[in-house]
Amino acid sequence: QVQLVESGGGLVQAGGSLRLSCAASRSIFSMNDMGWYRQAPGKQRELVAVITSGGSTNYGDSVKGRFTISRENAKNTVLLQMNNLKPEDTAVYYCNAHLGYAGYWGQGTQVTVSS
Repeated sequence: QVQLVESGGGLVQAGGSLRLSCAASRSIFSMNDMGWYRQAPGKQRELVAVITSGGSTNYGDSVKGRFTISRENAKNTVLLQMNNLKPEDTAVYYCNAHLGYAGYWGQGTQVTVSS
């Protein structure tokens, strides 16, 4: 079992920045990968960014060049730095982790970007 706890969401103006954190209940060295997904009202959940155990990263097209995912292994934490935020980034952001064949989700954190 893995518990994931997100933090760092909030309200920000367009062009601003936020940093999301996802704290895992166990060592993230053991995770196949960890990532962030988001879901806006009336839309499907979509990939924002993912980082593998080897450090490779992948980003959704809409956030490339603006968001950066990273790991703080000593703190069992994955970060998402979000810059130049746009109103269309407004969504609930969920942390995700894969351990073996099992997938785990956090409870989500709301990000609201005002125009």
